[in-house]
Amino acid sequence: MTENEAAQAQEQPQGPRHKKDLTRRKVLIAGAGAVAAVGVGGTFAAGAFADEESGSASGGGETCYRLTSETTEGPYYIDADKLRQDITEDREGIPLTLRVKVIDSETCRPVRNAAVDIWHCDALGIYSGYESLSTGGGGGTPPTDAPSGAPTAAPTAAPSGTPTGEPPSGAPSGGPGGAGGGGGGVHEEPTDDKRYLRGTWRTDKAGFVTFTTIFPGWYRGRCVHIHTKVHVGGTWTDAGYEGGHTCHTGQFFFAEEAVLAAAKVAPYSTSTTERTTLTQDTIYDQSGTPGGLLTLKYDRKNIARGVRASITVGVDPDATQEGTQP
Repeated sequence: MTENEAAQAQEQPQGPRHKKDLTRRKVLIAGAGAVAAVGVGGTFAAGAFADEESGSASGGGETCYRLTSETTEGPYYIDADKLRQDITEDREGIPLTLRVKVIDSETCRPVRNAAVDIWHCDALGIYSGYESLSTGGGGGTPPTDAPSGAPTAAPTAAPSGTPTGEPPSGAPSGGPGGAGGGGGGVHEEPTDDKRYLRGTWRTDKAGFVTFTTIFPGWYRGRCVHIHTKVHVGGTWTDAGYEGGHTCHTGQFFFAEEAVLAAAKVAPYSTSTTERTTLTQDTIYDQSGTPGGLLTLKYDRKNIARGVRASITVGVDPDATQEGTQP
């Protein structure tokens, strides 16, 4: 094979290796009347990144030969309820563009036509579908289950020490209301019909998928993060995505520097919930990009203008990783 032929072969996208369907999934296409994404400072300005700098503590670029860490899905996953790229709806917050590249960790080739789910809490730590179970707090009034003496303003420095104490009675470990335990708890049934900050979209021929959302807030016991699942082996139809299996369940994490900057911006600055740092979190494995740490770009003088986040996710398309086991 000549050098030109080898280069052309490397550029060719590779689809997932199909196997027998293990689960049955179906995505309902979102209506055209979805509310446009508007965050702090209005819409995403085209020149928002003229003075951008990286806010990521991650070292190194793509590590395509390594699998990205698997984590718990947590108690608040809803199976691909919205097929869309803009998941903001009416949530206020710092605009965030998330770009994910999915590759086969063995071949380093892009995984095309995969269904990628993301979901996360809003600026005050509330999950859609589970508003009554979430423990976010804001508006200057601590929630009823907030720790005694919870701060009434944004943190000015990283907390020291490690979290202590047991999760509140009945609260799932590792989710809202938990103390950050690694088990992730048992899946909870939705308590309401809200679906903001949730969505599913397909990877393109180069393995990329892009979402528009807001910078997540934090809740008791967890650092700032975004949940994700990657599904392969299914079929895209007019009704959405059907069949296939989940080959990756993970979480994306944010560098402390960016979180501290965001915490000074409303509505994050109104949160009264005690914050867990990246190094204190019991889900993040401290491994950088392979562990889900995002590369961030934003204007350090004005993070409210928006943040760009990116990461390469290495998966095994033949594996099944539901993330439902501790």
